[in-house]
Amino acid sequence: MAVEFPLPFEKMSGAGNDFVLIDNRKGAIPLAEQADFARKVCRRMFSVGADGLILIEDCGEADFRWQFYNADGSVAEMCGNGSRCAARFAFRSGITGREMTFSTLAGIISAKVGEQEEIVSVKMTAPCDFRLGLSVTLDEKEFPVSFVNSGVPHAVIFVEGEVPVTVWGRSVRYDKQFEPAGTNVDFVWLKDDGIKVRTYERGIEGETMACGTGAVAAALYAAMQKGYESPVSVETLGGDTNTVYFDLQDGPVAKDVFLQGPTRLVCTGQITPEALI
Repeated sequence: MAVEFPLPFEKMSGAGNDFVLIDNRKGAIPLAEQADFARKVCRRMFSVGADGLILIEDCGEADFRWQFYNADGSVAEMCGNGSRCAARFAFRSGITGREMTFSTLAGIISAKVGEQEEIVSVKMTAPCDFRLGLSVTLDEKEFPVSFVNSGVPHAVIFVEGEVPVTVWGRSVRYDKQFEPAGTNVDFVWLKDDGIKVRTYERGIEGETMACGTGAVAAALYAAMQKGYESPVSVETLGGDTNTVYFDLQDGPVAKDVFLQGPTRLVCTGQITPEALI
């Protein structure tokens, strides 16, 4: 592998989603090797370990561009919590000021790092492909399902009590209704002060501690189907809270969608060649 070592990195968590972030503006990790690098560096126990890899690169149409990879090396168009961590990383690294734009496969994202640096807000790309009236059968029981692309595809299911998130999530993720790309799956519980969301994520192929695009999808359907109003507080599996702001209109159309929440700088260091063995 032609990666240049040792390789400086930071590890951040966004409401429980964790990421390896690297300044790749000098091309230390060639594009052809990035997917394999992501698979190896995101392994837990054997390497740094993370839900995803974020590479910051130069861009002519925005302050920077990211290359985002899931832990399995697949490319994701968007990641809400990852985008918040990327914004803080760019600010910490002196790449941008507190307000910035960056290019993703889902479009141009704008972000703002708060005066309290760990609180970061991003304006999400406009949600699209709303689909209501779907259903799935799980453990011989039929559940209504709603779908939206909030940067990446999400199926939203409102539930009560305990549910087997991983087993049910895997079943819905590969349901024929969502072929060929498949879908992330959000299980949503209603609360007096907001909602709780647990997400099965594509590319991770399991439940994660949080999902920003999933929080957005769940908040929009909580408003459309359960009477919630913006902003909606979203409790994550990890216990942190994200806040989703939006302007929901008939259509349905969602405008000015913002995701705000905490980030944590977990560690800084250097990746050695042994991390890729």
